[in-house]
Amino acid sequence: MPLLRFDLVEGRSPQELRTLLDAAHEAMLAAFKVPPRDRYQIVHEHPAAHMVVEDTGLDIARSDQRVVLQVTTRPRGREMKETFYRLLCEQLEARCGISPADVVVSMVENGDEDWSFGHGRAQFLTGEL
Repeated sequence: MPLLRFDLVEGRSPQELRTLLDAAHEAMLAAFKVPPRDRYQIVHEHPAAHMVVEDTGLDIARSDQRVVLQVTTRPRGREMKETFYRLLCEQLEARCGISPADVVVSMVENGDEDWSFGHGRAQFLTGEL
């Protein structure tokens, strides 16, 4: 936990996808200080015409390398979130050649009772985590 859901334009190779996921995981580890095996990532690929990602009037040009990332997480402070946004863009640009202009992130917060990691238990509530 957190759960990272990526929406991408289809066409990346399996290795390109793995590099992208690894880069995002490194940014999350550094920003959120979670354990290394706290990794939950799902990729959804779409035809380019199925991903309309505009700029809310900010004059940001997007390419077919665009990444829309939804992060579902326990509450995180503003500093952690801003650190994650910055590190994510740095990692994706350095490792994948993805422009920071192509990265859109949305954080969705929830509570301990909203997570079950298996066996039908809420591990944050039971004390297993």
